[in-house]
Amino acid sequence: MNDHYFSAQPSSAARRQEITVSLAGRQVPVTTAAGTFSPGHLDTGTEVLLRRLPAPPESGHLLDLGCGWGPLALHAALTGGPDLTVWALDINERALELTGENASRHGLTQVRPVTAEQVPEQLRFHQIWSNPPIKVGKPALHALLRSWLPRLEPGGTAWLVVARQLGADSLLRWLASGAWLDADDGTSTQTVPFRAARHSSAKGFRVLTVERLP
Repeated sequence: MNDHYFSAQPSSAARRQEITVSLAGRQVPVTTAAGTFSPGHLDTGTEVLLRRLPAPPESGHLLDLGCGWGPLALHAALTGGPDLTVWALDINERALELTGENASRHGLTQVRPVTAEQVPEQLRFHQIWSNPPIKVGKPALHALLRSWLPRLEPGGTAWLVVARQLGADSLLRWLASGAWLDADDGTSTQTVPFRAARHSSAKGFRVLTVERLP
């Protein structure tokens, strides 16, 4: 079976390494490993997203959806308020371990590496940040977004970065259509208003936003 960064338990040797990345306007040393997304450097998509994200809230909850070794979660914790909790979610156990180590290394106790099952069901997020796992396939990607976008609190916004040639524009059409709020049996469950838009483009990537209207 092929080993992917979206595998729950990567079978490849970890081959841990130290790299330094630019987060929150500073150089931040982190530990990465094989079997996670972009272990050798901060990938271009995440870099593009980081340059366009709003300031995280002073308090409440922020979700890093598909956290990898933690760049978005670390940035949120470094720039957010003292009462902000950053939920760093991934299916990949190795990624979660690295995110926890990297957060602890920099004293970022507000970062909580979790699997989906560990997030309290009633929890709602002021912001969701994500470089989603596009290569997991459209059905799985849609299921992931169906699960988490409705958990924005009113007035909250999700920020997504997707490569243009990997389907960013078709994903935006799907998000804007509201089809992701329809039930599996074809009946509409679209009772909560959302607005999807393209925020910006750079280096072959689209930054998309999905806002839950107040």
